[in-house]
Amino acid sequence: MKKLFISIALCFSLASVFAKEASTEDDGNYEYNSIILEMKGIKAPYESGDYIVFTAPKNSRQLGIAFDFENYSQVHQYMVHNNYSFEGDVTDTWMFYILKKPVKTRQIKYRIIMDGLWTTDSTNSEIVYDDASGIPFSVLNIKNTDPVITETQNDGCTKFICFAESGKKIRLGGTFTNWDSWIYELKEVSYGKYEISLPLPKGTYYYNFYEGMHSFTDKTNPSKGYTADGKIASCITVK
Repeated sequence: MKKLFISIALCFSLASVFAKEASTEDDGNYEYNSIILEMKGIKAPYESGDYIVFTAPKNSRQLGIAFDFENYSQVHQYMVHNNYSFEGDVTDTWMFYILKKPVKTRQIKYRIIMDGLWTTDSTNSEIVYDDASGIPFSVLNIKNTDPVITETQNDGCTKFICFAESGKKIRLGGTFTNWDSWIYELKEVSYGKYEISLPLPKGTYYYNFYEGMHSFTDKTNPSKGYTADGKIASCITVK
């Protein structure tokens, strides 16, 4: 275990190569972007929807985080967050990393890498020690790891989920409406999160979301297909 930590520490200078998730992979994801907008400052790690938010004071040149579910083989780089006054002056600065919740995981262990040195998270008082090496790890228990996706619920209804810019009128149309997109409008249940539940019979359906005259597929559902006129659409099967 110690050899593993040493080898990763030597690679910390490559952190920008290891992990660009916090700056790039969720660009255009309104849930992710809304978390950044709503951050208030440094606090213990907390859950926000499908994500876990880690914050830290900006008192180091480089700050990273590594997780047990990746066998500590990747160092994810924290990003800098600035608050500004109306005059444009920086009033407060801290660092953050936003993690997409790992699927079917109830607890994660992690370590912080500060300027190449491995340590625990100063904002998290929950610590465990490895029996063999005596190395301390920060621990976080995850309340809910189920991803927020379009799927059929236990009550027999299919819940459609859409993440988009807040304040929009998002509609749903598909083969179950003969592609009429003006029958069903999703409700914005939280910032940028829209949903609607429909009691669909068993079968396979194609659908898209609509905003104005623009249609787009369901980003929470990887299953796609083509309509009769050759357009791409999301696909779901109700069993």
